[in-house]
Amino acid sequence: MTDIPLVDLHAAHAEIAEEVREGFDRVLASGAYIKGPDVTAFEREYAAFSGVRHAVGTANGTDALELALRALDLPAGGGVVLPANTFVATAEAVVRAGLRPVLVDVDEEHLLIDPARVAEVLPDAVALAPVHLNGQLAPMEALLELAGDRPLVEDGAQSQGARRHGRPSGSWGRIAATSFYPGKNLGAYGDAGAVVTDDEDLATAVRLIGDHGSGRKYVHERFGFNSRMDTLQAVVLRAKLRRLPDWNEARRAAAERYDKLLGGIDGLTTPRTLPGNEHVWHLYAVRIERGRDAVLAELQAAGIGAGVHYPVPVHLQPAFRSLGHAEGAFPVAERAAARLLTVPLFPQITEEQQTRVAEVLARAVGRAA
Repeated sequence: MTDIPLVDLHAAHAEIAEEVREGFDRVLASGAYIKGPDVTAFEREYAAFSGVRHAVGTANGTDALELALRALDLPAGGGVVLPANTFVATAEAVVRAGLRPVLVDVDEEHLLIDPARVAEVLPDAVALAPVHLNGQLAPMEALLELAGDRPLVEDGAQSQGARRHGRPSGSWGRIAATSFYPGKNLGAYGDAGAVVTDDEDLATAVRLIGDHGSGRKYVHERFGFNSRMDTLQAVVLRAKLRRLPDWNEARRAAAERYDKLLGGIDGLTTPRTLPGNEHVWHLYAVRIERGRDAVLAELQAAGIGAGVHYPVPVHLQPAFRSLGHAEGAFPVAERAAARLLTVPLFPQITEEQQTRVAEVLARAVGRAA
C-alpha cells in the first residue's frame, strides 16, 4: 500500500469537487460536449495566464506540440533541435509533424538543454524545441540568440506558471505547447493540451489543423486531423487554473522543505534552479550516486510512491534507433537517466509526509553507499 503517493490527485479534486460538479451539470444540460462555451472561456483565461494573446485547446499535449510544429509550415524532413533528456513525446511530435529530431545533450547542473551543444548542430536545424523540464524554463535568452530566424517551439508540458526573468512559460518562442495530463501542475480529468502564441495566423492554423482543417462545416481548407478539447475537461481546467498560482506556491514551499531535509545526505544531490527562473516544481528529482534502483525499491516497500522519470533517454529508445546514436552519445543525459529519482511532491503534501520521505530516503541511500 502506498501511504504517500507520488502525486495526490484525490487531494486536488477535493478542493474543486463542488465547482466541477456544477460545471459538469451545466455541460450535460447544454449538450455542448465539444468546443463548448467553457472551452472558449478556458482558452481566453489560459492565454492571459500565459501572457500571450491566443490559446487553442487540443486533445492532448503530444498533439499540441505536433500542431504547433505543423502550423509553422517548416520544410519537410527539416531538423528540430531538442534535448535527449525529455519524455519521448517531444521527439514523437517532431516525427509526426514530418520533421526530424536533432538531439543534443543537457547541462550537468540543471539538466536543461545546453546552448553550447545546440550551437554545434544549428546548421542542421530549421527550428528549436527546448523543453522546460520538471517545472523550470530552459535558458531561453541564449537559445533565442542562437536561433536567429529559426522559430522556437516551447515544450511547456511541465511548466504551467513558471517564469524566467519574470516572463511566463509559453511567451518566449513563436509558439508553445503544453499538456494537461492529470498529473501535471494543471491537470485535466483525462487527456487534454493547448497551444499558446502571440501570432494570430499561427493560432488560426493550429485551430484549423486540429479540427480536420476546417473553419466552416464540411469546408476543409487544409489537411488536418481531430484534436479538440472536450468541454468537460475545460470545466476541470478552469476550476484548477483559478487555484494554480496558490498550488504552485505550495509546491515551492515543499521544494524548499526538501532542500533542507535532504541537503546533507552523502551520495544524494538535490535539484538546482537555473538563475533567473521561478520554478513550479512539477517534479522534485534527486540524484542518487550509487544504487538508485535499490533506493527506489526501499522507498516503495515503505509505502512511499517514489518513481523514476525517463530511465532510458530518447536516443537509446528502440523506436528511435534510426537516429543512429549509440550509448555514450549524450553522456550527461545518460548519467541522469541512471541516477535520478523522483520523490512525492504535490501542493497538499504535509511537512510530516516530507519528513518521513526524507528519513526513509536517507536510510536507503546510506545502505546503498
